Amino acid sequence: MRDLDNSSVGQETAELLTGPDLASMRVDYGGMPFGSGEDTDLDETWLAGGWEPLLRHWIEQATAVGIAEPNAMVVATVALTDVGPRPVARTVLCKGLSPEGVTFYTNYDSAKGNQLAAVPFAAATFVWPVLGRQVHVRGPVEQVVAETTAVYWRSRPRDSQLGAWASRQSRPIASRAELDRTLAETTARFADVDEIPVPPHWGGYLLRPDEVEFWQGRRGRLHNRIRVRISADAMVVDRLQP
Repeated sequence: MRDLDNSSVGQETAELLTGPDLASMRVDYGGMPFGSGEDTDLDETWLAGGWEPLLRHWIEQATAVGIAEPNAMVVATVALTDVGPRPVARTVLCKGLSPEGVTFYTNYDSAKGNQLAAVPFAAATFVWPVLGRQVHVRGPVEQVVAETTAVYWRSRPRDSQLGAWASRQSRPIASRAELDRTLAETTARFADVDEIPVPPHWGGYLLRPDEVEFWQGRRGRLHNRIRVRISADAMVVDRLQP
């Protein structure tokens, strides 16, 4: 981390004062989600078939309009620190979607892995600003079975597999050169291996939602928000005020 002296702080403050006017930045969403081909308001009836088909449909529409990584989602976990619980968020890719929940993969020894081991609950948010849409998925998280991880692992490019072995995710490293050296050593280690095995510290998580919220931007900040609350024997759909 670089040290800041008074002069550099003053320079950065001046740049902030003359930079973009963040307070005036806003998009007033029109009568229809941009590029979606739909001109109707998000309604409770859209959830008649459950939350998963609608989320899948919105991901498909985001893909159709050319959004990069339409399956990206911001996953928030809870870190237990000396000063109390702290939220921690990062972007990952959703790699599985079913009525049971959303699945993503990571290093179990990473920061998020340790946080989920301590507090096995998370929130995930899909955001597609071009479409004026968001989806929030919240609930308990569990590791997927090894067979599920193995199936996904085989679909990953070899470079990604090597990276999973080389990186001690979330831990400090002295330099980029050291990381590249570790990758080179890992590449040499598996040079004669046709199918690289799954690392014992790597696998998938399933977020089983007990709450899913669909958000659709509208004029004057009067957005549409439809929430689905899920229990073992019921699904309750209601509208929230924006």
